[in-house]
Amino acid sequence: MNQAITTELILGGQKSGKSRRAELIARDWLAQAPGRDAVLIATGQPWDEEMQGRIARHQRERAERVPGLATLEEPRDLAGALRHRSSASTLVVVDCLTLWLTNWSMPAGVEGMDAHEREALAQAWASQCQGFITALQQAPGPVVLVGNEIGLGVIPLGREVRAFVDALGVLNQRVAAACPRVTLMAAGLPLYLKEPR
Repeated sequence: MNQAITTELILGGQKSGKSRRAELIARDWLAQAPGRDAVLIATGQPWDEEMQGRIARHQRERAERVPGLATLEEPRDLAGALRHRSSASTLVVVDCLTLWLTNWSMPAGVEGMDAHEREALAQAWASQCQGFITALQQAPGPVVLVGNEIGLGVIPLGREVRAFVDALGVLNQRVAAACPRVTLMAAGLPLYLKEPR
C-alpha cells in the first residue's frame, strides 16, 4: 500500500476483502516506525458454535498475518474503547461497525421488551453513536473502521430488517463524513470513494 495512513472507513459486502485491507494497513503502520502500536477492537460476540469457530479462526489468521496487532473485545462501548486506546503512536482498527450496531439493536431479550424499553434502548444507542463519532473526530491517531454495505440488494421483508438496513446506512454515512478516506471493497479490490484533501 502506497497511500499515507489516515483514518479510513472500509465498506464492502461479505468476504469482499474489508478486514484484510484493515490488517494490511495495520501491518504497514507497525513497519513504518519503531515504537508504534496497533490494536483491533473486535465487536463480534460468540452467540453460537458457528460464531465461536469463526472468531477463533479470525484470531488465528490475524496473529499469523499481523503478529503485532493486539485485540480488545468490546461489543457495545465502542466510544469508550476508542477514547481509551487511541494515541498518536497507536493505530486502532474497529472490526466491525455492523456487528456493533447489531449488538445495540438486537440485544438478548429484545423480543420481550415493551415500547418504553425499546425507546430507552434507541436513546442509549443514539447517545453511544454520537459519543463514538465525537471520539473518532478527536482521536489523536489513525482509526481504520470496517463495516458492511448491505443496502445494495432487494428491499428486505420485515419491519425489523428494514429498520436495521436503514440504521446501518445512516451509521455508515455519519462515519464516512468523519473520515478523510472512504474505501469500498469488491472482490478484494479497493475503490476509493473519498480521499484526504
